[in-house]
Amino acid sequence: MAKGKQKQGRGRAAEAVSEQVGGGVAELRPDRDRPRGFTLLIDGAPQSHVDLDDPAYLDFAYQRRLGHIADLVAAPGKPVQALHLGGGAFTLARYVAATRPRSTQQIVEIDAPLVQFVRRELPLDAGWRIRVRGGDAREGLAKVPDGWADLIIADVFAGARTPAHLTSVEFAGEVRRALRPGGFYAANLADGPPLAYVKAQIATVRTVFPELCLIADPAVLRGRRFGNAVLLASDRELPVAELTRRAATDPNQGRVEHGRALDDFTGGAAPVTDAAARPSPAPPPSVFE
Repeated sequence: MAKGKQKQGRGRAAEAVSEQVGGGVAELRPDRDRPRGFTLLIDGAPQSHVDLDDPAYLDFAYQRRLGHIADLVAAPGKPVQALHLGGGAFTLARYVAATRPRSTQQIVEIDAPLVQFVRRELPLDAGWRIRVRGGDAREGLAKVPDGWADLIIADVFAGARTPAHLTSVEFAGEVRRALRPGGFYAANLADGPPLAYVKAQIATVRTVFPELCLIADPAVLRGRRFGNAVLLASDRELPVAELTRRAATDPNQGRVEHGRALDDFTGGAAPVTDAAARPSPAPPPSVFE
């Protein structure tokens, strides 16, 4: 492991820190504009950003959109029970802990060396009720009691692709089982032209949840470039107007598709079952240049 002057978690001058983990080489790169801000990269690809001084700060556009969803799942400040499938640097769990004190959260992350690296270099506050479990996301989801979660966030990538078994109708059914009535399911999807994967995911999740919307950069929605789209689903009416307002005023402006516009966007795509599931598409090399 290449170490800087001090470990970042201790709040002193820091340089980049890297270590071999299950998914490749993990690096924590200091943010020049934030004294205790760090970006997590895996094999050079940015994964997430954390500010230890301000865990409510979300730097990446897709994480801000997930943060909006976390804000709207319940009344402001109300504690929730949240399940995070995929750990990364625990950015969204830190956000929920900071904005909804006394929340109970579980993180499921298969890369145990990555968990150890992040825990050591960017430690979680001891007062936060966050449990980190090792293991596969779907297997971890299966252990969650029926109706336990107010919020489930899926942000799982092996390399730069979401594993096939986390893209199916059967997986979405397990998510629905673990959510309480009125809970939110949010998934970070990565795709590029012609957006076949995102459209298939909308069709897949729609077999289980009656209410859906999609939030993304307009250029991604138009199929002009590879990028992230956040899919939100629930069994209750979604706060589309407020999500639209927030997405439109973000530094990286987003657009929300819902209702007839989302149906038109999906264009008759077919749901995906376990038998036919494939990983999400690999991003082109230009994404990381």
